[in-house]
Amino acid sequence: MPGDSTITVHADRDIHPSRAVAPPIYQTAAFWAEDGESFAAGAVAPRGKDFYTRFGNPNHAQVAAVVAELEHTETALVTASGMAAVTTAVLALVSAGDHVIGQRSTYGGTASLLLNLLPRLGVATTLVDQTDPEAFAKALTPQTRLILVESPSNPLLQITDLRAVVDLARAHDVLTMADNTFATPLNQRPADLGVDLVWHSATKYLNGHTDVSAGVMAGRAELLDRIWDVGLLTGATLGPIDAWLLLRGMRTLPLRVSRHNANGLALAHVLHEHPAVSRVHYPGLTSHPQHELAAGQMSGFGGVLSVEFAGGYETADAFLGRLRYPRLSASLGGVESLAVHPASMWRGMLSEEQIAEAVPPGLIRLAAGTEDTADLVADVLAAADAAST
Repeated sequence: MPGDSTITVHADRDIHPSRAVAPPIYQTAAFWAEDGESFAAGAVAPRGKDFYTRFGNPNHAQVAAVVAELEHTETALVTASGMAAVTTAVLALVSAGDHVIGQRSTYGGTASLLLNLLPRLGVATTLVDQTDPEAFAKALTPQTRLILVESPSNPLLQITDLRAVVDLARAHDVLTMADNTFATPLNQRPADLGVDLVWHSATKYLNGHTDVSAGVMAGRAELLDRIWDVGLLTGATLGPIDAWLLLRGMRTLPLRVSRHNANGLALAHVLHEHPAVSRVHYPGLTSHPQHELAAGQMSGFGGVLSVEFAGGYETADAFLGRLRYPRLSASLGGVESLAVHPASMWRGMLSEEQIAEAVPPGLIRLAAGTEDTADLVADVLAAADAAST
């Protein structure tokens, strides 16, 4: 099998081939058919690429081909955002009366889906401590149909034992879905560990340039056909230009992830030793309580770390104000370093009580970009020094 860099450059070569070295942008809402028979076939073909762009588009298919090969899955499906991917998938796979298990430490949007939306639709949910594999078993009911995991988790960088969750789910005929946004398929492949579906906020590392909002779901064709069918109703369609930009960004994914990994680890090491910092959450540190588990299912630890300041929110806020290179922003995964206060960012997704249970008030999430490591480390250390005086 070809290597990751070769996959990102060539996996889509046979999707709508042309003589153009850079793939064309198929900026069209509809495609014409040769005859009535082919038109009728296109109207019902799941994940098509040349009937109507809400059904699919050649640029969608190109992204899907690369992601599926990177994630070692049968196929993939693109959406307008990561939340569109997970919400559409969950709506396709569960019904009123079913039960879904999620994690306590998870992205705010996913938590809102589990805590706020699904119960309104008659779907029961339970959030568990994912650091305890037994917690998933205890949460199982006869109505459980789906387990949603995220590893490393946002923003506490907690690790889920994916093998243990898969073994449990298979024994009870339950589907599993993993958010692989933080890890990327370069650092972790949940499908290789038996996870049924893998999703990304492709806005982040897959795109890598902070100029696209997109999502992707990868897995078996049978499952993705069901998800695609619901996606036609929700209309969470990625525009052709955005799909083209996403594909262009993925061409350099292996190059970027290597630097993200190096910068993330370097920042974690220096902040771990800083007197103003009470705790650094990063699975690449040997001090992380789940470091061995992370090393057993990841090949790299990513560019995201979270830092708790001993002085609480005031020190954390002062740290943000002193940073030169990392900008205060809600996103991550781009070539530029970004920093955010999660408790503030999630106010639009969760209640104050839910936020208080999910993240400490003095926690800052740092997303290391691809800047020179020495420059980034010096800047972050200077900000930590200034914030603690």
